[in-house]
Amino acid sequence: MRCRGPIYDDENFVVAVLTALDELRAADGVAPADRDRFRELYDAQRAAQAGSLRATLAEEFLGGRERRAELHERTRAHWVHPAGTMYDDVLPFLRALDRRVRFGVLANQEEDVVRALERDGVAPFVDVWGVSAIVGFEKPSPELFAWCLDQAGVRPEQAVHIGNRLDTDVRPARALGLRTVWLLRGEAPDHPTAEQLAEPDIVVRSLEGLATRLLDRIGSPG
Repeated sequence: MRCRGPIYDDENFVVAVLTALDELRAADGVAPADRDRFRELYDAQRAAQAGSLRATLAEEFLGGRERRAELHERTRAHWVHPAGTMYDDVLPFLRALDRRVRFGVLANQEEDVVRALERDGVAPFVDVWGVSAIVGFEKPSPELFAWCLDQAGVRPEQAVHIGNRLDTDVRPARALGLRTVWLLRGEAPDHPTAEQLAEPDIVVRSLEGLATRLLDRIGSPG
């Protein structure tokens, strides 16, 4: 199954982490990671909406969770967003909100994502670059959310956070007083439970029509 993230296809991450796993396993003198088992673990992590995927992969394929950091560093070298992998509802969504809100990218990503967003026409809409590799904090840490709010010059109750995970997006944002949108693609589960669906303020499967819902139902956060 191909999964899509909030902005870019999550297959970009899948390719990167599998390449990293294979390189580390080759250095250990063992065969490449089993793809079916990888997908099983990946889908289980998506369904659970908790825990570290890279720690789980390190335990399963590299012999121990203590190799998570090693896997993380190796993945960074391969994690890119090629042209054509941005979801086609992103730019229409941003255009619909342009000049009506302040928009920020709040993401656990490498610095190269900024260049990809510049290439794909997203950068002109971005007021705050809350990219973890640049800022030095990662979701779900409240420091990253607080840093972005401060840069945007808004209070938590004036802000809406859109993300595809409960544990690193919806829950930490709600804890700080932000309103939340859960985007059911990418690392979101295929079949969320009723309990999971009750956590965010809004649940959507795409960005199509979301701008109108945010402005009409929640109100402009700016």
